[in-house]
Parts: sequence; structure tokens; C-alpha cells
Amino acid sequence: MNRPPAPGVPLSAADIDQLDFDKQGGLLPAIVTDPAGGVRMLGYMNRAALAETLRRGRVVFFSRSRACLWEKGETSGNSLELIAARTDCDRDALLITARPLGPVCHLGTDGCFGERTAPLAFLGELETVIAERIAARPEGSYTARLHAEGVNRMAQKVAEEGVEVALAAVSEGEEKLLGESADLLYHLLLLLKSRGLSLERVAEELRARHASRS
Repeated sequence: MNRPPAPGVPLSAADIDQLDFDKQGGLLPAIVTDPAGGVRMLGYMNRAALAETLRRGRVVFFSRSRACLWEKGETSGNSLELIAARTDCDRDALLITARPLGPVCHLGTDGCFGERTAPLAFLGELETVIAERIAARPEGSYTARLHAEGVNRMAQKVAEEGVEVALAAVSEGEEKLLGESADLLYHLLLLLKSRGLSLERVAEELRARHASRS
């Protein structure tokens, strides 16, 4: 007998039958978040919808009004690329982490709970763009070129931008400081990506430090 899936651990097709679909008439609420943790929408999945989500790598829901499966974005093109599907401690709800390819809400907003559900959500989107530039290496891409120059060059850029931030903080106005800070964050994200790391891992480190000192 398969072990029930642990809370927070990405689900596989083998875990589907261990979820408690019976509690709510065959459906589980599925909260969709973006890579930065911003809440984008709420939908519902039955066994087939979850299986198709895992198989396709795109989020598929069960439409309660039409009583059928529907892939998010199948008409608008604004699909949700699956990153991971997880369950909660009671195995009767789903947390879907996905990469939105356009506005999520049918009203044209980022999410169904209004715009900018997570103020720092764009950093997660920027990480995705950086990864895509590295993989595709489009002609004229600064990201692809700098990545190709290697870790030493990227580390040098982070050091240079750090100095620029410090100088702007003591001798420039707010706009200059914001601009230099943006440059630093971009180059730091690129350096982290080159080492197989992410901003999420940095946040986890900060959280662990905070917890140890509380």
C-alpha cells in the first residue's frame, strides 16, 4: 500500500488515489500561486483533472458549471505552466504552483483577487525570464551573453553593482538608488541561477536565521 503523500511535497500520479476526494463530492479546491507565492486564483480538480495537470504540465480544472475538464487558457492562450502540485495535511485541498503565461483572471488582471497579489511577484517572473534567456540564447541578449562569460564575470558584475548601490545611497537621490538597486538584484538573480540557486533559497535562508534568533 502506498504511503499518503506528505504535506508540501510535490505530488506524482501515484499519489492521486491517496487524496481525499470523497470528502467534498469528488472535488478538491485548488489554490493557484505563482513562483513568488502570489495567489492567482482558486479552481477545483477531480481525479482526472489532477492526472491531466500532472501529465500535460499545464493546469487543468474541473468546471462545475459545464461538468467537464478545462485547461486554463485553452481559449485565451493564458495558460498556467505547472511547477508543482502539493496537498495539505488532510489531503483534501491542493496548492498548485504555476507559471502564468499572461493574465490569469478573465477580467484581464494578474489574478482573480485583483492586481499584484504579491508585491514582489515580479522577481519570480524575472527569474523565469532569465532562465529562458539562458536556455534559448537569443541573439543580442545581454543575459545570455553575460551568462556565457562565466561565473567570474557575473560575480564581478554583482560586486560592481553593489558598489554602485552604496555610492548612490550616500550621494544620490532616490531614483538613482532605486535604479542601481534594480541593477544589483538583476545581476544577483543571474548569478544565483548560474549556480543552480534561486531567490526562494535565499528567502529560506533568511527565514531560518530569523527562526533561530527568535
